[in-house]
Amino acid sequence: MELRNINDLEKATLSGRKEMLRFGIALFFIIGIILFTSGMQNGTGVMSVELIVAAMIGGYMALNIGANDVANNVGPAVGSKALTLTGAIILAAIFESAGALIAGGDVISTIKKGIIDPGLINDPQTFIWLMMAALLAAALWLNIATALGAPVSTTHSIVGGVLGGGIAAAGWDIANWNQVGAIAASWIISPLLGGLIAAGFLMWIKRSITYKDDMVNAAKRTLPLLIAIMAWAFSTYLVMKGLKKIWKVDFEIALLIGFGIAVAVYLTVRPLITRQANYLQNSKRSVNTLFTIPLIFAAALLSFAHGANDVANAVGPLAAINDAINSQGIHAKAEIPLWIMVIGAIGISLGLLLFGPKLIRTVGSEITELDQMRAYSVAMAASITVIIASQLGLPVSSTHIAVGGIFGVGFLREYLKRSYAKAIQEIKDHHQGEDEEEVNAYIRRFANASIAEKKYMLSQLKQKEAEVELSKKERKSLNKVYQTELVKRSAFLKIVTAWVVTVPASAGMAALIYFAIRGMMIP
Repeated sequence: MELRNINDLEKATLSGRKEMLRFGIALFFIIGIILFTSGMQNGTGVMSVELIVAAMIGGYMALNIGANDVANNVGPAVGSKALTLTGAIILAAIFESAGALIAGGDVISTIKKGIIDPGLINDPQTFIWLMMAALLAAALWLNIATALGAPVSTTHSIVGGVLGGGIAAAGWDIANWNQVGAIAASWIISPLLGGLIAAGFLMWIKRSITYKDDMVNAAKRTLPLLIAIMAWAFSTYLVMKGLKKIWKVDFEIALLIGFGIAVAVYLTVRPLITRQANYLQNSKRSVNTLFTIPLIFAAALLSFAHGANDVANAVGPLAAINDAINSQGIHAKAEIPLWIMVIGAIGISLGLLLFGPKLIRTVGSEITELDQMRAYSVAMAASITVIIASQLGLPVSSTHIAVGGIFGVGFLREYLKRSYAKAIQEIKDHHQGEDEEEVNAYIRRFANASIAEKKYMLSQLKQKEAEVELSKKERKSLNKVYQTELVKRSAFLKIVTAWVVTVPASAGMAALIYFAIRGMMIP
């Protein structure tokens, strides 16, 4: 009895020990940053306590970006079982780090998105406190969102931090309210575009493959084209976003490069898919497996582009603080030293390894059920929406796009399920009083029919419509049967609420932190 109690006690404390180990490793990383930066000297030849504190906060921010933001790139692949959780974490850590170090760039804008006018801040010391407050507020908000299981935009978090810190430092006039309005509009634009594009691709896949009698032959024809379009979109996305810091090209050139790669991919994968499909059963589950390898490539490329593009959210304010300390001035652009880029790359990878699984599960399986076809549609939405938004000059969030894509495929599935249930109910209503076996046979015919045949069968029923009188209450109760919920409403409301409050929450925290820092630093 006593031995069993000891085993129960060990099991109860196991999760706590794992949590303590994760926090211990994260703390060791922060201590390493302190030891490294304490040996550095600023432009005046002395150690800067402010730089040490800023580097600590930058490392903390990088950990939180890894824990929250990276899940959007690999979550759909994990949810669809194209990748295991461990495999996704390793893949994302490698490609995030590679993107940050290879293509992260060496110069960055000190004010993200031009949200405030730095010309209204004449004192470099005030600027340093402002950026420190913005960085800490954004990191704290990301930490809170991760704990709540809500994937939020890191860009919006740091924008809110800079906005709140700037207003606290120089008043309301410092803010670029037009830009703030554009960012607020992106709360709607990003998920809506992502959702529509993802739903559109999923509907195309259903109509061209899974709604066909011979799904295997349909996949042989359609899948090479889908993979080629993916290659085109991702190549263009990578050239425009992932490599823009080291190789800046026009959109037309990026599009042509992507098209050339897409043609090569199409010619390569077509015989491979044909050969692989010959061994598959004529079922949706079998055809789904053909999307596995494209999804792995998509997760890797999205992670690379994210590391190259979004590492600035972690190290940008730190680079601005480092530049202000060394030059004793405020500049619109700041160089990113290699040591700062390494802090960002290691921090993002470490945050993903230690704390990322929670958000990966949320994105991959807790919003709606994903298979490989649905995850492919989400990946396509992530790349195409960014390309469209970049050309239209719309400030969109990769987080909002990816999660919006997941909502899009989930709500499309709900609509299709509801429409099918209504059609079945309509068949039963029109065959009231007839032999049950005949009704079931007709329903089986309807289930196996193509889209065009289904429409024809329903139109024939309506022409021979039997009078089925239902009261308003009966019709209302019947509609509830149709309303299959395939998107968790609790997850939907939680995530949308977190998106809406991200900028004001991080702004409010940044203002409070700025006043606290100023109160401590001013004699």
